[in-house]
Amino acid sequence: MKIPALVLRQLYTNGSLTPTGDGVRFSLKNRLMDARLTALHRVTVDGVEVPASRLTLTVGEGSSFPATELSSTHPIEFPLRQVVHVGVPGVAAGTGVHEIRLDFEIDGMGRLEFDVRDSVAETADMTRVPRLDDDYTDDAIHARQSFVEEYTGETFEHLKHYSYDPQSLPGNIEAFTFSAQVPIGIAGPLTVHGEHAQGDFLIPMATTEGTLVASYNRGMKVLNLSGGLTATVSDDQMQRAPVFIFESAREARDFKQWIADNYEDIRSAGESTTSVGKLKEVDTYLSNKFAFCRFNFSTGDAAGQNMVGRATFAACSWILEHNDTIRRFYLESNFATDKKASMVNIMRTRGKRVTAECTIKGDVLRQHMRVEPEGLFHHYNVAQIGSALAGVNNNGLHSPNGITAMFIATGQDVANVAESSAAILFAEVTRDGDLYMSVTIPSLIVATHGGGTGLATQAECLRLLGCQGRGKVHKLAEIIAGVVLAGEISLASAISSHDWVSSHEKLGRNR
Repeated sequence: MKIPALVLRQLYTNGSLTPTGDGVRFSLKNRLMDARLTALHRVTVDGVEVPASRLTLTVGEGSSFPATELSSTHPIEFPLRQVVHVGVPGVAAGTGVHEIRLDFEIDGMGRLEFDVRDSVAETADMTRVPRLDDDYTDDAIHARQSFVEEYTGETFEHLKHYSYDPQSLPGNIEAFTFSAQVPIGIAGPLTVHGEHAQGDFLIPMATTEGTLVASYNRGMKVLNLSGGLTATVSDDQMQRAPVFIFESAREARDFKQWIADNYEDIRSAGESTTSVGKLKEVDTYLSNKFAFCRFNFSTGDAAGQNMVGRATFAACSWILEHNDTIRRFYLESNFATDKKASMVNIMRTRGKRVTAECTIKGDVLRQHMRVEPEGLFHHYNVAQIGSALAGVNNNGLHSPNGITAMFIATGQDVANVAESSAAILFAEVTRDGDLYMSVTIPSLIVATHGGGTGLATQAECLRLLGCQGRGKVHKLAEIIAGVVLAGEISLASAISSHDWVSSHEKLGRNR
């Protein structure tokens, strides 16, 4: 596969150009796909060409070796996120902007060239957090702890304690120094009648907000006394949304049809980077001379943001190689609305679209919540006006409370609460005088494999739920949706019965 120079430039690490004693040094980082570097023919800096016989390479923090050692039979592995430093002797690079050209080969892609511009900034003394070659050893961690205490003039006791092996942390955190301990309470059991989650589940909730666990526990009791809840996952997809820029709106319009005509080749290029992700469709939205494309992937048991970023990049590389009307391209246009609430994700789904519903017995509400179904329904209708006036992405009460508490406990990317907080609540009084309530979460981004789910305490919370590992992500989504529903009925009842303030006074005030 040939990769256009527009894409290849992303291999270069801007700001890495640094003068050395005999020349300059800069860094390449693989932001494309796993590869093997088979040759570095020459580097040109400000018109001065330096051949391979004089260039040196350093992989990561390893030792340097001549570029001439590279060949098709002796390549160096260049996987995703790997950094390679290039030493270029015999050139001068003072403060200012410099032109750099690289001529190299990657296995399976042939000979590649691209030009970049980088600058050398004036040097300044900077305080830096200590880092070592193996940055997860006791020596590295203790060095940073000592540095923080010396820098702040404070001593820390509790932050230094943790029970897991720091060597399990690469890929989850950098410059690991301390550990936060967040209290976890257990609510439930919660009875779920899902397609994937079936049975009674104890719910781990990590929070520092008093009354939260008690409130959700009360809602779960009400749902259980009414026979439990039903949960349904209705959609599952993750996006990356590149933008393609053209000379005119007409070329952008024609590009939309071109995408449809070449969909199978685009799909093959994207799916070649993953054994799990599958491209479901590409939605193209036109504005001005721009084509915004949402690449929609299924991602198995991973949340999938990184997976779809890599796959979409490969698909876009194919597009750029085969369409010569594109003038500029960005892998993300902000139209995937990653970690931001948006109407497009409410309508089109990002993550799991899941609904939890239950018919709550009128007698249960009266006996345990001191409210009438009709009173809650009236409260619900009044609240819709408040939601409309406020312009919120959630016409319910507090879905982020339960979602965040479960995200922290189970190792989810907590920033995804920004999207996952969207919720659509519906309520009605049945002919029997009971209250039907359902909540749809259109953008619940969860995982049971990868990311933070494999860390020690997070994996144990997933095991507690029976949701650790592959094949369990829809089960987790159904349980979380049920927890949200429990929180909605509990808080709605507390507000309607005027118990809300008194409950917080009793359980939620840490004076």
